[in-house]
Amino acid sequence: MSKNKINPSLFLDDEFEEVKLTPEKVICLGMEFESEDARRAYFREELRKKLPELKQVEGFPIGEDNDIINLSDPPYYTACPNPWLNDFIAEWEKEKEELEAQGKRKKNFEVKMPYASDVSEGKNNPIYMAHAYHTKVPHPAIMRYILHYTQPGDIVFDGFCGTGMTGVAAQICGSKKDVDALGEKKAKIGVRHAVCSDLSPIASLIAASYNLKFNPQEFERKANAILKQVEEELGWMYETEVNGKKAKINCTIWSDVFICPSCGKEINLWSESVDVKNSTIKDQFSCPHCGTYCSKKNIEKAWETIYDYALGKTITVNKKVPVRISYTCNGKRGEKDITKFDIDLLERINQLDTSDLSTLKLKEGYNTIQPIKSNGITHIHQFYTKRNFIYLSRVLELAQKDIHLIIWFTSVCQSTSKMNKFRFTGTGITTGTLYVPSINLEFPAGHTLSRKITSFLGTSYNTRNNTTIGLNSATNIPNLKTSSIDYIFTDPPFGANIMYSELSSIWEGWIKVSTNNRDEAIINATQSKTLFEYQTLMSRSLREYYRVLKPGKWLTMEFSNTSAAVWNSIQNAIQGVGFIIANVAALDKKQGSFKAVTTTTAVKQDLVITCYKPTDELMLKFDQSIDKSVNAMDFIEELLVHLPVHLEKDNSTTAVIERSPKILYDRLISYYVQHGYAIPMDAQEFQKGLRERFIERDGMFFTASQALEYEEKKKGTNGIIPMALFISSEAEGIEWLKRELETPQTYSEIQPEWMKAMSTTKKGDVLPELMTILEENFIKDEDGKWRKPDPEKAADLEIIRSRKMMKEFNMYLEQAQKPKTKRMKDTRLEVLRYGFKECYKQKDYKSIILVGDHIQEALLQEDEVLLQYYDIASTRV
Repeated sequence: MSKNKINPSLFLDDEFEEVKLTPEKVICLGMEFESEDARRAYFREELRKKLPELKQVEGFPIGEDNDIINLSDPPYYTACPNPWLNDFIAEWEKEKEELEAQGKRKKNFEVKMPYASDVSEGKNNPIYMAHAYHTKVPHPAIMRYILHYTQPGDIVFDGFCGTGMTGVAAQICGSKKDVDALGEKKAKIGVRHAVCSDLSPIASLIAASYNLKFNPQEFERKANAILKQVEEELGWMYETEVNGKKAKINCTIWSDVFICPSCGKEINLWSESVDVKNSTIKDQFSCPHCGTYCSKKNIEKAWETIYDYALGKTITVNKKVPVRISYTCNGKRGEKDITKFDIDLLERINQLDTSDLSTLKLKEGYNTIQPIKSNGITHIHQFYTKRNFIYLSRVLELAQKDIHLIIWFTSVCQSTSKMNKFRFTGTGITTGTLYVPSINLEFPAGHTLSRKITSFLGTSYNTRNNTTIGLNSATNIPNLKTSSIDYIFTDPPFGANIMYSELSSIWEGWIKVSTNNRDEAIINATQSKTLFEYQTLMSRSLREYYRVLKPGKWLTMEFSNTSAAVWNSIQNAIQGVGFIIANVAALDKKQGSFKAVTTTTAVKQDLVITCYKPTDELMLKFDQSIDKSVNAMDFIEELLVHLPVHLEKDNSTTAVIERSPKILYDRLISYYVQHGYAIPMDAQEFQKGLRERFIERDGMFFTASQALEYEEKKKGTNGIIPMALFISSEAEGIEWLKRELETPQTYSEIQPEWMKAMSTTKKGDVLPELMTILEENFIKDEDGKWRKPDPEKAADLEIIRSRKMMKEFNMYLEQAQKPKTKRMKDTRLEVLRYGFKECYKQKDYKSIILVGDHIQEALLQEDEVLLQYYDIASTRV
C-alpha cells in the first residue's frame, strides 16, 4: 500500500458484538427467519433473481446490480421496482377482516364529501427536518386527509412519494397522541398501510429510512462507532495551530480569486470585499494592485490547472483559496486568518492518492450546466474539498448495506459541500440550484455528521414498518394490481418548477444508483421535454392512479405551480383519465393554511385538488345506456353527493363554487368529452334540468337531503359570503352580472361596479364591452333597467347569442384557412369555446386543430376548455 493511500481497514465486528441483542425470529410474508439479517439475505437473493424481469419496467434506475441490491432492504424496500407489492396488499386485505371482526373498521365504509377544512402545519417536525429534499409536505397535514378518507387498515398509495411523508402519515394515524393533537373530529385512530414509490433512488431511500423498522439505540451506537474510527484515522485533516497549540477546525472560509480587468493581476475576493469588523460585504471595491474600481459584474474568475487523483488526469477549475478559520482550542472558540501551517496541511492532503475512491460524472442539464461552466465541476467529488471528500468516502464505506446509516450519511452531503454560502447572518445552500458561491464555508464532515445523529433519533415512532417502498416510474406500476388502493395522496412534480434528477445527482453520485430520467415528468429543454411531453407523462401516471384506485375512492393532489398552462394540463390529465374533480383548495403561504378558492383555475397559490373515481353503479349505468344523455343528471347527482354541503368561515357561510351551475356544467361536458360521448345538452337545457331535479340555494344546487342540511347549518352562522367574482373573462362577466342584476339596474348604475371588478384577461382573449354582454344575455325593461331574463326569454337569448358566436367563430376559421396566416392576436374566448364545442358535436376535429393552431398559444394552453377539445381532436384527426 502506498504511503499516501487511505487506510482501508474495515469496521471491527467486535465493536458491534458488545451491543447485539439475542436475535428474535422474524415473520415476513408468511415466512419465518432466524433474524432480520437472515430475512434480508434471503430476499436480496430473491431480488437478484428477479432483476432481469424488473429491468423491463419503466423507471428502472441506472446502476450496477450489486449496488441496487445492497441499497435495498427487501421485501419492504427495493431500490428498483418492488415485486412484492401485491403480496403485502394480500396480507393487508386479510388484516382488514380481523379489524372488522374487532369493530375497528366498517365493511362498507364510504366517504361522500371531500375534506374541506383549513389545514395549517409547520415544517419544524423532526421527521420533516432530518433530511433535506427538494419538496416536502409535512406529514401532519397529510394525516388530516388520510384520517378523513380512510379507516384503520386501509391502503394508501403515493406514486410520487419523495421522502415518503405519505407513508409516515399513514402509519402515525395509529398514534393516539399524534391524532389527538390534530383536533380532527370523528378521526378513527389506527394504522393505515402505505405503498410508496418514486422515480428517484435517493427519494425512495429517504422514504425507506423514515418508514421501515428503526432501532434508534442501535443506530446511535453504530453511527458513533463509525465516527470514532474515522476520527482516529482522519481527524488530523481538520487541525490547525493557535499560538503553537493544536486546535480543532469548526469551519473554514474559502474565497474565489478573480482577475483585475485593468492590470490582469489576481484579486482575492474575500480580502477586498469583506469587512469582518463591520460584518459587511461590499458590492464594489478597488483593485489592490492598480486601484481600478471593480465589482463581480466586471471581473472574471481566475482559473488554475490541477491534478485530479480521482480522475487520474489534470483538470481546469476556478481558483479558490482558504482565507479564514473558526477553531476551538482548550474549549474556547476563536477565529484567525489562514497561516502557513494551514496551507502546508492542505497541500499534504492534496497529495493523497484518491484514485480508489469512486465518483460520478455530472450529466449536462438545466441545473448542472451552472457548476460545469462557472466552476469547472464535472464530477461529484469536485463539489467538496479534498479532505471532506476523503472523510465522507470513508464514512460511507463503513455505513454500507444499512439504509439508516446511509441516509444519515447522505443527509450531510449538501451541507458539507462547497455550495454552503458564507453570510454574516448564517449559512445555507441556494435551494433549487447546484450553485457554488464565490465565498463558501467548509464544515468538517465529522462535526456535521455528529450533529445529525440527534436529528435522526427524533425520527423514531412506534408504528413503523407498515409501508412498502419501491422505485419505478408512476407511468407504469405493473407490480400493483387493479383496484387495490383505498386512497391516494400525491405531490407530483409540476412542470419546470424543479429539475429533480439533476438536483439529486450529488446524493445519487454517492449511493451509485441514479435516476433514469426518461420518464421524469418535468419540462426540461435539455431532456427535450415541453409542456406536451410533461402532460403526456402526467396523463400516463394519472391513468395508473385511476387503474389502481378502487371505484368510489378518492385522490388528493397537491399542486404547486404559478403557470396557468401547467395547471390546465394537470386538470386536463386528471379529468382525461376519468377522475371527477370535487374540490380545489388553495395553500395560503403567508398564513400557512389551505383555504377555499373562488375559481378552479386559480394558480397564484399552491393548490390541493381533490377528485374521486366514479362508482361502479354510475359506470354501469353509462355502459348499459345506448343514449348517454339520459345519464347526465345521474352524473350530476353523484357529483353533488361528493361536494361539500356547507363551508363555514369566520362564523359565516361560504359559497361552494363547485355547486354553481357553470362549474357543474363544465364538469358534465368534460366527463362526456373525455369519454368520447356526444355532448348531452346545451347550457340552457342543463340549467332547466338542474332546477327540475335538484334544489337551488344561494346560487348553488343540492340534493333534497343536502338542501335541508345546508339550511340547518346556515342557521348557526351570521349569513352567507357570496362567491367572490372578479371579471377576467366573458364567462366571469356574465356570472357577475347575474348576481348584480338580482335587482334591476340601469347601465350607469352597473358600469362603475363593473370597472372595479375588472381584472386582467388571458393573453389573446378579448373581453366584449359591457353593453355587448348585456344585450346578448340580459333583458332591458321600458324604464331602461337591465334584469335577468326569465327561463323562456333566456332560452331565446341563448339561441340568438349562439348564432352570433358561431358566425364569429366561422370568421376565425376562415382567417385560419388563409395561406401564411399568422397567429390571430385577439380572439373572443367564449366564441372559441362555443365553436370548439359545436365542431366537436359535428366531429369536425380538423377545424378545432386549425383554429387552435392559429390563436395565441398561451390562450390555448391556459384555458382548460379549449385545451380539452384540442387534445381530444388531436387524437382523432
